[in-house]
Amino acid sequence: MSRAVIAGRMLDAPAPGKTDLEETALLIDQSGTIIERAGRGTPQFDMLLRSPDIRKLDARSLLIPGLVDLHIHAPQWPQIGTALDLPLERWLGEYTFPLEARYEDIAFAESVYDDLVPALLAQGTTTALYFATIHEDASLALARSCLKYGQRGFVGLVAMDNAALCPATYRHASPEAAIDATRRFIEAVRKLPGNETGLVQPVITPRFIPACSDALLRGLGELARKTGVRVQTHASESDWEHECVRTRFGCTDVEALDTFGLLRQHTVLAHAGFTNADDRERIRKRQSAIAHCPISNAFFAGAVLPVRHLIDEETACGLGTDISGGYSSSIFENARQAVIAARMLTSGVNPDTAPEKRGSPGLEIDFAEAFWLATRGGAEALGVPAGLLRPGMKLDALELRMDIGMSFPEGPDCAANAVQKIVCHAGLHSVARVWVDGKIVDVHGRGKQP
Repeated sequence: MSRAVIAGRMLDAPAPGKTDLEETALLIDQSGTIIERAGRGTPQFDMLLRSPDIRKLDARSLLIPGLVDLHIHAPQWPQIGTALDLPLERWLGEYTFPLEARYEDIAFAESVYDDLVPALLAQGTTTALYFATIHEDASLALARSCLKYGQRGFVGLVAMDNAALCPATYRHASPEAAIDATRRFIEAVRKLPGNETGLVQPVITPRFIPACSDALLRGLGELARKTGVRVQTHASESDWEHECVRTRFGCTDVEALDTFGLLRQHTVLAHAGFTNADDRERIRKRQSAIAHCPISNAFFAGAVLPVRHLIDEETACGLGTDISGGYSSSIFENARQAVIAARMLTSGVNPDTAPEKRGSPGLEIDFAEAFWLATRGGAEALGVPAGLLRPGMKLDALELRMDIGMSFPEGPDCAANAVQKIVCHAGLHSVARVWVDGKIVDVHGRGKQP
């Protein structure tokens, strides 16, 4: 790919609550990296507009950074929107584990993943952090689908061996079997044809502490130390899961994961609704992050994650759809719900309680902060040079059609108003083009949203 230029109106969020909207031109090099940005009215802008390889955005379009999904269960795509009225432990045992066991069938796995990945790209998810299953061949099929369709993917072979929780038909036979499988998976992903640039990365993935023996957790922590591979897991997700860990170890999930060497740079902890201030300090110290999943939390967590604390304390955080604990595969929808959940946490929800005692004042987040979580926040959590339309960043981006309630606002607050319109209204219908790593991804006619 030769050097290319994209010109038009662009919006990004360099920090929580800070948004920039301007007409500008980006110069992208052969590796898909933005190497120059020039605003309208500068000599460099005029020069870039004369480039022979230029794409000018439509007058009603806006370029924004690609969306990052920090927590998604790829094999659960067929059951999205199913059995959300059940408690987490029943939902896992009666629906989720039986479905995931089916991925021993590689043909079934390929058919699901070849549907899922382009569907997410069509909605603007340029980077996804995936839980797969315990099956090596099927999990590699997910990695190959990411490469096939051009998505920046982080794929985890799930490790789980606890016979007290996991069914005999769906668990590793021993800690050693799970560790060896994870080691082989890491090597296989790195050697996949077409993955020379590392667009797809392996992730060490203990499902969650209750599903894993001490020996497995310890072994995966050691494997993470030796390989430098990222880690993902669930942490303090629900009352049941949180108390299960406290009963077993006498401490929180975060403390236990740290003891096993699994709390590392760019470890992503899904949900984390019951983490406390000490946990968050430990997460920051280890340079780990939290995936906020507002929709699934409403069904399974029994608590609202106080994202306000994370932003104010500079604890790394982004958004996750948590398919299929979450019913929507759209990060835009989860950004909306993040704002709503924080406002309800702030105001309280019980009308029989006096207003001054009803909520937790000061915990709301605004639309600009939700937009940051969906873009740069998620990219920072993973350590990916993306989520901003700035020099040094990879061009992972969306061209949005600013129509259907999203016409361009005018005046001094146009950036803030544009962000609010996007968070409130954007969806599959809004995405005109998608770039990943500087390349346009062909998703038209493929993507769909349940």
